[in-house]
Amino acid sequence: MPKIALLNIKGEKIKDIKLSDEIFGIEPNNQTIYDAVVLKNASMRQGTHSTKTRSEVSGGGRKPWRQKGTGNARQGSTRAPHFVGGGVVFGPTTNRNYNKKQNKKERRLALKSALTYKANNKEIILVEDFAVDTNKTKDFIKLLETLKVNDKALIVVKELTDNLILASRNLSDVKVIETHEINTYDVMNYTNLVITEDAVKMLEEVLK
Repeated sequence: MPKIALLNIKGEKIKDIKLSDEIFGIEPNNQTIYDAVVLKNASMRQGTHSTKTRSEVSGGGRKPWRQKGTGNARQGSTRAPHFVGGGVVFGPTTNRNYNKKQNKKERRLALKSALTYKANNKEIILVEDFAVDTNKTKDFIKLLETLKVNDKALIVVKELTDNLILASRNLSDVKVIETHEINTYDVMNYTNLVITEDAVKMLEEVLK
C-alpha cells in the first residue's frame, strides 16, 4: 500500500496513512484516461456554431445578368458561394452531435488510474482538515503556502463551507470541490491534489 503523510492545517506531520491499493496503487490505464478527458472536453462544447448556406442568405433572388450575350459565365444568383456575401459551402451547423459515452466501469478505472499517477508522482497532499476561519483570499493563499502548494491545486473536501467557497473563488489556479464531484479531467488538469482525510475515506468507500 502507498503511504502518505497526514498533515494538519499548519503543515505539520501527524502520522503516516496507508492508501488503498485498489484506488491509488493500480496499473494505470492510459486509454480510459484519454477517453474520459475527451468526453469532458466534448461535453463542454456548446455546439452553437452555425453558418448559412446559399438558400439561407438573404438576397440574391434576381438573376444578376441575362443568360447569354454578356461574355460572362452564366449565373443564377449573387448568393452563390463564389460571390462576396454568398453562402458557405460545407460550413458548421448545429446538427453536429458532440456527445460521447463511457460506461461506469471505464469511468471508475480512469479515475483510479489518474489517482494512481498522482500518488506515484507524490502530488497528493493529505490534510487532516481544510477548515478556514475567514473568507479572505489572502488568508487562503497563506494556508496554501503553509502546505507548500505552489502550483495549480485541486482541493477535495467532504463538505464545502461558505468561507472556503468565498476565499478560493477568485483564484484561477485553484478549484475546490466535494468528494462526489471528483473526476478524471480535474485530477489530471491540476498539478497538486489536496484532499482531506474524510474525503479519502469516502472516496475509497465509493470506488472499491
